[in-house]
Amino acid sequence: MRETFTHRIESLEQLETELRPIAGYPGKLADSKMKDRLDEHAIGWIAKSPFVMMATSDDQGRCDVSPRGDAPGFVHVVDERHLFLPERPGNRRWDSIRNLLTNPGIGLIFLIPGVEETFRVNGRGVVTRDPALLEATAVQGKLPLMGIGVEIDECYLHCAKAFKRSGLWRPDTWLEAGDRPSVSELLVAHCRTAMPEVTLGEVEASLQESYTKRLY
Repeated sequence: MRETFTHRIESLEQLETELRPIAGYPGKLADSKMKDRLDEHAIGWIAKSPFVMMATSDDQGRCDVSPRGDAPGFVHVVDERHLFLPERPGNRRWDSIRNLLTNPGIGLIFLIPGVEETFRVNGRGVVTRDPALLEATAVQGKLPLMGIGVEIDECYLHCAKAFKRSGLWRPDTWLEAGDRPSVSELLVAHCRTAMPEVTLGEVEASLQESYTKRLY
């Protein structure tokens, strides 16, 4: 049987030997940008960001990336080395939370609409119910059930090449409504084995109920 992925790079030595001479080395700017704490510019970036991608993995290395979003600045800056992300109502699977309880490693990418650069934070996460932090991140009088505290190991700006290639913030690249994938059809197809009786209408109604009544 033919291997799915051939010509693999399987060691750091092979990577450096075969590809480094072709790709070259990081420039001085890229090599100097990493910091171990937030400064006023980084804090300002986080304050303007309404959307974060959060990466975690369990103790077996199984990875998960979860989108987190709310009003700009919803990620609370505790101090130059610590952040707090409130856990808003979701699907109640708690994938990220469960991962952090077995492996504290965490990575965050902060996005600002219209800005093609992103800000990255890597560190260690804990699950906390600290009353002061829950109170500080309450919305519409509702406190989050819990949240994720992050101790920063490194943070840095990431260049805009991915956004320029994808055209993500350019409306002229966006799909017309009729060309967009159907969320409900995809969900029904993925649930069909465990829920053979589920209908498209039931899924659409469930999604709308969740979006209108359970955001906070």
